[in-house]
Amino acid sequence: MDLKKITAGYQNEVNYQKKMLQNLQYWLQTLLAIAAIGLVLCYYFYGKTTWLFIVGVILLVFGVLGGAIVAYGRHRGKQNVKLIISDYEKKVNYLKNK
Repeated sequence: MDLKKITAGYQNEVNYQKKMLQNLQYWLQTLLAIAAIGLVLCYYFYGKTTWLFIVGVILLVFGVLGGAIVAYGRHRGKQNVKLIISDYEKKVNYLKNK
C-alpha cells in the first residue's frame, strides 16, 4: 500500500470516530436533560403527588446512570482516536524510513 491510501483510510476512520463522538455528546445532553426533568419533578412533587414523584425518581436515576455510561463511552472514544492517530504516525514514520 502506498502512503496516500493509508492516509485516506486513516482520515476516513478518524472522521467517522469524531462523528460518533459527536453523537455520544448529543446523547449525553439528552440524558442530562432527562435527569434534570426528573430532579424538577422530585423537587416539586415531593409529598404532594406520589406517582409524579416516583416518575421523577425514575427519570433522575435513568438520566444519571445513562449519562455516566455515555460519558465513559465518550472518554474511551477519545482515547481510541488518540490511539488511531498515534498508530498512523508510527506507520508513516516506518514507511518514510524504509
